[in-house]
Amino acid sequence: MPATALPVTAHTAPALGDPLQAALQENALLKRQLAQATDELESFTYSVSHDLRASLRHISAFVEIVNEDLGPTADAGISRHLATITGAARHMALMIDALMALSQLGRVELNLSCVEVRPLIDEVCAALQCESQAGSDRVQAGPIQWHIADAFPLLHADPVLLRQLLRHLVSNALKFTRPSAGRPLAQVEIGWRWLPDQQCELFVKDNGIGFNPKFVGKLFGVFQRLHSASEFEGIGMGLALSRRIVERHGGSIAASSPASSFADVPASAAGGSELRFTLPVEAAEKSPIS
Repeated sequence: MPATALPVTAHTAPALGDPLQAALQENALLKRQLAQATDELESFTYSVSHDLRASLRHISAFVEIVNEDLGPTADAGISRHLATITGAARHMALMIDALMALSQLGRVELNLSCVEVRPLIDEVCAALQCESQAGSDRVQAGPIQWHIADAFPLLHADPVLLRQLLRHLVSNALKFTRPSAGRPLAQVEIGWRWLPDQQCELFVKDNGIGFNPKFVGKLFGVFQRLHSASEFEGIGMGLALSRRIVERHGGSIAASSPASSFADVPASAAGGSELRFTLPVEAAEKSPIS
């Protein structure tokens, strides 16, 4: 019986010795995967903005209806339970808003331009100072001493996102410098330094309570908190948003909690934290560091 010839299977993989073709195919595959991931992200954003928000509105609305039905003679325990439900719904709404903001930061087109940093810092600090004097629960209520560098290099950045970044970091510093034993005065320092290879590092430093250095890896995670909600408000998203903004500009961000942030802080009040981040500078700016 004659032997049957085996069918020849066509291979789509490039022949050995053709790295250019392999690179092109890999690039096309990565583009398809990126497009798929973008579609999934948009679908997720749609679900968050419509389905989850609608459910939260229903919960809040029916809690109000129950409160109205019960009237002023409602059992105190039931009223507390309903208040807990309302508070939880509001907290979840804040988390949804934060998730949407985080997802949008990954897709928003950067409007890069030459940015003068000091005016943005002055604007952010003045707004937070007013909120502090008004007794806002988002920042510490008490005297604030600012230490801000006189001049900053021109940055190549998105001014809107840079303003958001500064507000996240400065408000975070103020929140953790609320008046306490041995620390009646909040001190916030904002400055910068040159790094090698034409890199500029900015920093926001405070004399607050600081954090345990072994948990530094959790600081920039989504909904990560190193202090209880009863001590400090917030949902643990500010630093995650900050990291996303910095990374969109091709930079990096880090945090540390030294023994004492300022020389005039008493030993009993030692702590504080420093947040450092790199951003691109304008091409005309020249670093003295080779």
